[in-house]
Amino acid sequence: MVFDILTKEDLQQFKKELFEEIRQVLRRENPVGSGDKEWLRSREVRKKLDISPGTLQNLRITGILPFKKIGGSMYYRSSDVDKMMEGGNSNG
Repeated sequence: MVFDILTKEDLQQFKKELFEEIRQVLRRENPVGSGDKEWLRSREVRKKLDISPGTLQNLRITGILPFKKIGGSMYYRSSDVDKMMEGGNSNG
């Protein structure tokens, strides 16, 4: 049986490549200049819903607002945020 040893540099290179692939996927789903963004970051969601960081966290924890975590950043579908605005589920 052969074992490969991973170094810290190997892991850092893997991380770089993974993040680049994620960026490419996000760009394909939401080309620049395509109008509305499909994915919003936390700051954009808070501004759009006029809510505090704590309220946004509560929406995540309770499952009211679905999200994806990529690296250290949270991403929310614009359509989910729009549904919240229409339904008035936020007490911000």
